[in-house]
Amino acid sequence: MKQLVADLWNGRLPLARAFWEYAIVYGSLANLVATLFALAAFAKDLPAALGLFLFFLPAPYNLLMVVSVWKSAARYQGPVMWPALARVLIVVWAAVCSLA
Repeated sequence: MKQLVADLWNGRLPLARAFWEYAIVYGSLANLVATLFALAAFAKDLPAALGLFLFFLPAPYNLLMVVSVWKSAARYQGPVMWPALARVLIVVWAAVCSLA
C-alpha cells in the first residue's frame, strides 16, 4: 500500500490507470460513500461537525488523485490532447467531489 501511494504521488502509474481506475472509479466511490454517510449523520441530527468531517474525509485522497494524474500526464508519451484533457478533468472532478 505504501508503495502504491508513493507511485501515485510520484506519477509512476500510467495515465489511464491513474485517471480511470484510481481517480474516477475508486475516488468517485469513496466520495459517494462519504457523502451518503454525511447525509445520514445530518438526517439523524448528529453533530454538524461529524457530518462535515465525514463529507470531507476523502479530501486527502482527492488531492492525491490530482497530483497523481497531473504527474502521470507529464510522463505520458502519446498524443498531447490526452494529458491536457486529463489535467483539466481531474481538477474539475476533484472540485465537484469536494464541494458537491
